[in-house]
Amino acid sequence: MSIQEQSSIITEVPAGTWVVDPVHSSIGFAVRHNTVETFKGKIGSFDVQLADGRLEGTAEVASVQVEDENLAGHLQTPDFFDAERFPQLRFVSGRLERDGDRLSVAGDLTIKGRTAPVELSGTIAGPVHDAYGKERIGLDLETTVNRHDFGVSWNADLPRGGTMLDDDVTITANLALVKA
Repeated sequence: MSIQEQSSIITEVPAGTWVVDPVHSSIGFAVRHNTVETFKGKIGSFDVQLADGRLEGTAEVASVQVEDENLAGHLQTPDFFDAERFPQLRFVSGRLERDGDRLSVAGDLTIKGRTAPVELSGTIAGPVHDAYGKERIGLDLETTVNRHDFGVSWNADLPRGGTMLDDDVTITANLALVKA
C-alpha cells in the first residue's frame, strides 16, 4: 500500500447522531447445543444509537425469538433471562476504535441485572447516501461471552457425558444506522 493510500484510510467513527433502521438490522445469538450443533435465536425488538462516538443499545427480552414455542417460553423464565424481573438487555460502549473498515468497540453488557465488560469487533461501512438522500453507516459486530458471567447458568447433563449447552454464547449485531 502506498503512503498516499495509507493516509486515506478512515480512522474516525462518523460524527453526529445515528439511529437504528430496524428493518435492515438484526441482533442474534448462538450457542453450542448437545455438544454437536449450533442453536441460534434473535431479538425482535431493540433500539440502538451511535452518538458522539458512543454506541448504546437496549433489547427487549420478551422479543427473543426461537423456532420452538416451548423453548421460547423457557428462555423468559429465571432459568435464562428472567424477563419479568429483567425486561431489557443493555449495552453501553466506552471506546470505539476504527481502522479502515475494521471496528473495535469496548463496553459494558448487562444481562439479567449483571454487567460485565465486553469487546465487540467487526466492520464498519460508510457513510453513504441512500436512494432517499439519507446518510447511512453499517456495523457488523460480534462478541463471545460466558453466559455464567450474567447469571444465565441453566444446563442439563447428557446421558453419555457432556452438557446440553456450552458456556460460550456468540452475540451478533448487524446494524444499519441512519444519520438523525
